Amino acid sequence: MKIQLVPILSWLVTLLTPLALIGLGARILMTPLFPNIEYRLPYFPPDDYGFTTQDRLQWGQKGIDYLVNNADISYLGDLKFNDGTPLFTERELSHMQDVKNVTQRLLRVWRFDLLILLLLGVWAWRGDWLAAFRQGLRRGGWLTLILAFTVGIIATFGASGSGDLFWEFFSGFHFLFFTGNSWLFLYSDTLIRLYPLQFWQDAILYIGLIAALGALGLVFGLRPRRINA
Repeated sequence: MKIQLVPILSWLVTLLTPLALIGLGARILMTPLFPNIEYRLPYFPPDDYGFTTQDRLQWGQKGIDYLVNNADISYLGDLKFNDGTPLFTERELSHMQDVKNVTQRLLRVWRFDLLILLLLGVWAWRGDWLAAFRQGLRRGGWLTLILAFTVGIIATFGASGSGDLFWEFFSGFHFLFFTGNSWLFLYSDTLIRLYPLQFWQDAILYIGLIAALGALGLVFGLRPRRINA
């Protein structure tokens, strides 16, 4: 391999690493582990319209499952309260379909990112530039720590009661991926009752924490080896 190509590939690894770690954190939160912890936290806001913790565990997990399974919107559209009323309105179902489309696209990007990193790792091993690959991962760990710290500060400000900063971040994300105000709902709507702002603040914090832990593993686990004289 031409020597000038190695630094470029090493920096490519650096740029791909944060997406891999942040995507890992997000994917972990799309398992039953997150809602089972989140809904039971003592500070999690109660539902003023009557959902119990058990209700939220039941229905909230359904919404998360829908985002990662192969079912169509009837998976949520067929859900009903005990009196036969649909759990979600048509507007909520439309939004959840949009959310699934965005989630599936982002998961595909994450998997592609992991595949590229894996192929680069094999290439580095076989092409005798493994040290540069490791250096790229380590730099990517530092970059992830910076990103995780920044987003963590934003989420923490929101969680501590000064929610304007987090709300700007949250709104900006939705304006980027969704059309108009299709993501805004009433406090009495099921989506808000299941997933209030606190849910998303904590989700961002946990994603950042998982990514940061992975980044620390890269930063300290891939330190250059000392050569004894």
